[in-house]
Amino acid sequence: MHWTTADGPVSRARALSLPALVFVLAAAFGCAQPAVEPAAETVYPGASWERIADPASAGFSAEALDAIHPYVDGINTTAVMAVVGGRVLFEHGPMDSISYLASVRKSVLAMLYGNYVENGTIDLELTVEELGMDDVQGLLPIEKQARVLDLVTARSGVYHPASNSGDNLAEAPPRGSQEPGTYYLYSNWDFNAAGAVFEQLTEQNIYDALGSDLAAPLGFEDWHRWIHRKSGDATRSRNLAYHMNLSTRDMARIGYLMLRGGVWGEERVLPEGWAERISGLVTPSEEMNPESRRGGEFGYGYMWWVWDGPAVPEAFRGAYTGRGAWGQYITVIPSLDMVVAHKTVPVVRTPWDDYMGILDRLVAAHCGAAC
Repeated sequence: MHWTTADGPVSRARALSLPALVFVLAAAFGCAQPAVEPAAETVYPGASWERIADPASAGFSAEALDAIHPYVDGINTTAVMAVVGGRVLFEHGPMDSISYLASVRKSVLAMLYGNYVENGTIDLELTVEELGMDDVQGLLPIEKQARVLDLVTARSGVYHPASNSGDNLAEAPPRGSQEPGTYYLYSNWDFNAAGAVFEQLTEQNIYDALGSDLAAPLGFEDWHRWIHRKSGDATRSRNLAYHMNLSTRDMARIGYLMLRGGVWGEERVLPEGWAERISGLVTPSEEMNPESRRGGEFGYGYMWWVWDGPAVPEAFRGAYTGRGAWGQYITVIPSLDMVVAHKTVPVVRTPWDDYMGILDRLVAAHCGAAC
């Protein structure tokens, strides 16, 4: 089955208030601000994740972490795992349960692009026209000038219908009105076309690449190639959605690879600088579209959402996240050397604000040397 409900925009009021309030309360009770240095010892999971036996040794309050469980019980969360320094700091729910990632698939695709851009198999400057791409309704001449780079940064200017919903195409400007590369819009046409480009140029299925390029080197614990299937309405667009199905603990491995800059133990899995490139800011908060997305706490990179703007608290500066409908999230918080993986089953929804409640509590549990 395929679910396509999109996450709504983050409220401006919340972006300005709750994280800042957490830090005010933390300061009032004597808890230190989050440190900006990584954990003293960096480890990588082997066949399974190792757990932090004493949270205080990692600079976190055990009591504050324990208090997060009742909050999670009160929201529609299936499972959540927080990793610090390569070990599990907090977990709630079944870590091995597999379900779809929704739009987090796009962030994973951005990672898969890296090695093929590095070796020249994928040229980000190629245009849709040069690739010989077209679609059901046909593409306008100006739309065919969109580059691969514009697809992966959601700046193509192509507003052809997508094969699946869950985006902002309903609020797109008129077709042909925007020069490719100049206007951000969260569009599943871009993302699905980026998947089609990947398969065309690498001559391999996305799911095969996911298995060989990420699941194998990262040692996914719950990898099953057979459960991955594309979906969508091919009468609307030729480019189908490449939905992925992973467990929470394997989502955490993806986030941890990003946190470690593409390195996994002794192996470089992503090219040097690629993790930083795709999680870096391409579209700042004030240039997001539609206008309801502007002035909040997020800009956009290469299919990763990037915390941005003056209202972002210190702990979330440099942080970024993959976001999927119904509550699928992979969040990287470098200031705490932390990765948070979160899942729901797609019959209940964890809104972003509820998930931020988990992140805020994890941040507030950090007490550094004062623990």
